[in-house]
Amino acid sequence: MSAGVDGGGSGGRVDAHHHVWDLSVREQAWMVGAELDPIRRDFSVEDLAPLAAAAGVTATVVVQTVSLLEETHEFLEVAASNELVAGVVGWVDLTSAEVADALSGLKERPDGSWLKGIRHQVHDEADPRWLCRDDVRAGLKAVAEAGLVYDLLTKTPHLPAAVETAAALPELTFVVDHISKPVIGADPEPWATELRSLAAHPNVSCKLSGMVTEASWPDWKVSDLKPYVDVVLDEFGPDRVMFGSDWPVCLLAASYPEVVQAAETLTAALTPAEQNAIFTTTARRIYNL
Repeated sequence: MSAGVDGGGSGGRVDAHHHVWDLSVREQAWMVGAELDPIRRDFSVEDLAPLAAAAGVTATVVVQTVSLLEETHEFLEVAASNELVAGVVGWVDLTSAEVADALSGLKERPDGSWLKGIRHQVHDEADPRWLCRDDVRAGLKAVAEAGLVYDLLTKTPHLPAAVETAAALPELTFVVDHISKPVIGADPEPWATELRSLAAHPNVSCKLSGMVTEASWPDWKVSDLKPYVDVVLDEFGPDRVMFGSDWPVCLLAASYPEVVQAAETLTAALTPAEQNAIFTTTARRIYNL
């Protein structure tokens, strides 16, 4: 039975956030600067599979990297043909009047059942209140009506708009990617206050992901991440927190095993049931894997 049918094996861990790309198909426009050279090559699910297996991960969610519908088509094909990938967070143009039709088109594909959510690089929008635009809100309503999740890719300046949007759309399930990318090692405010406001809405969950690349790449320590993870765990609780590796972007600062070990260390004080929620059951429930 495929991962898409049974969630990749009911007992294993879930990596709720990773990427793949083939630079011969298209360039990744966000890869600007020599510091990104270590990941300026192709990465496939086949590359991830042995790393995931060693970490006890039996199901993953592959997440969009570019604002192109074609990439979402490709990811659905990957999920349908691969035992590891249990879900896809893709992209549609939320500002389009035809967003509902675009979502229907994706879901009606033979591999459309693997579509679990939608994401847009909100943190790249010049307007910090982009999420509050009428056309964007209409698009987000269409995402909710399609029964999909919306991944929030934000930084601290975008959090007030995210709070308003979560309140305005209680029918939509939101997932905060990368704990909203605070600068690890800097003053946690106003990030912490804004994230608490977002966590107050029960339709919002959060990924423990993308943290090592917000820290000092060459010399980060697990203790650097702890104050931020503590805020997330305190405010969301394990039933609304899920692990994600952000592989292969994480490779800029840490190996896959190091990211997994950091998450294990940061959640070691929790009960086994709470740890199981973060590494397995929250993602399966939220994304309907």
